[in-house]
Amino acid sequence: MKYDIREIVYPEGDRQEIPHMLTVNQIVDINGYPARLPFPSIKTIAFRVYKKTTREERNETVTSFHLEQLTLSELESLT
Repeated sequence: MKYDIREIVYPEGDRQEIPHMLTVNQIVDINGYPARLPFPSIKTIAFRVYKKTTREERNETVTSFHLEQLTLSELESLT
């Protein structure tokens, strides 16, 4: 049996498993779920998926979605 694992990788290097796929340039919340736009305020913590990597091992495939935090000016344009 082969397992498909999906995870998000925060800018600090922490990893969190998620149950869904993401796409590059997608904006997500702190838990890796697609963000609902527009944001209610600029104090929202949001990330952009900037890279997707896949690593295959014997019984599993790990798909990693690397995140970068949005800047204040990017958040302002999305509120």
